[in-house]
Amino acid sequence: MSDASHKISVDNVINETSNRRSFLKRAAVTAIAGGAVAACKDGSALPAKAIASPATKPAVPALSAAETELTAEKIQWEITPGQKVEAWAYNKQVPGPQIRVREGDRVRLILNNKLDQSTAIHFHGLELPNNVDGVPFITQPPVKAGESYTYEFTVPEGNHGSHMYHSHHNAAQQVGLGLLGAFLVEPKNPSDIERADVDYTLILNDGAHGYTFNGKSFPATEPLTAKVGQKLRIRFMNEGMMIHPMHLHGMHMTVFAKDGWNLPAPWRCDTLNVAPGERWDVIVSCKSPGVWAFHCHILPHAESDHGMFGMVTAVVVS
Repeated sequence: MSDASHKISVDNVINETSNRRSFLKRAAVTAIAGGAVAACKDGSALPAKAIASPATKPAVPALSAAETELTAEKIQWEITPGQKVEAWAYNKQVPGPQIRVREGDRVRLILNNKLDQSTAIHFHGLELPNNVDGVPFITQPPVKAGESYTYEFTVPEGNHGSHMYHSHHNAAQQVGLGLLGAFLVEPKNPSDIERADVDYTLILNDGAHGYTFNGKSFPATEPLTAKVGQKLRIRFMNEGMMIHPMHLHGMHMTVFAKDGWNLPAPWRCDTLNVAPGERWDVIVSCKSPGVWAFHCHILPHAESDHGMFGMVTAVVVS
């Protein structure tokens, strides 16, 4: 599919001056609110189910067991201001709810299929028993329209880190339309490098909705916020079909984990190539105040002659 085919009516969506100003104003407000959230929620407990918003910022303790339901259905989803598209979503949101547990936890997840075609869920990166791997015709029957299916497993010891869940049935269409989410496994004994003040998950996609971060395209993308001196952890997850080199202005990233596995020797960069299916974890030491551009550096994924669109956001350090 060509890059041009992914632009979602840029002429109608991007009003250069007003949208940039709105984004920067929202970034400033988010920076203030983000500092308050980080201050009050760090160390707080999850509600009854081990499930959180798509971009939980402060680290959140896991429950000893998790039971939840995911309902797959079609919704109307706003990609950019005023631009709504059909999405296939878990629990009416794209990405689906973030699931956060701890290694050794017992998980029971019920999938309800309200689509008009079969589906299933694969837990990408988790080393689970074969019968819960979520691949129709190989490890389970497809979950037909109107049916439900239960996945139950224990998160393996040592298999902590940044993982994903998504459809593994007609996946090019279903994942491209939004059937995806983050599955984060907290370690029982975290290493020093992964202890962060702010924890942010960034899911990349390039399917039917164009170039998106967490289901949104610029200027609807959410800024990442931190205070001067804080450590920002970013979990990159590529659910798309293209490579996206993620570039941060003004500060470097320290890369410390790949596909959930801590690296023997962390390394530094300002541009990190994220291929389909990969997860990378990085730390940004937020020493430089300001609004810093953060975008895919395949430029047709981020800018046109009308200005910025698609895979563009900002890291706001206040």
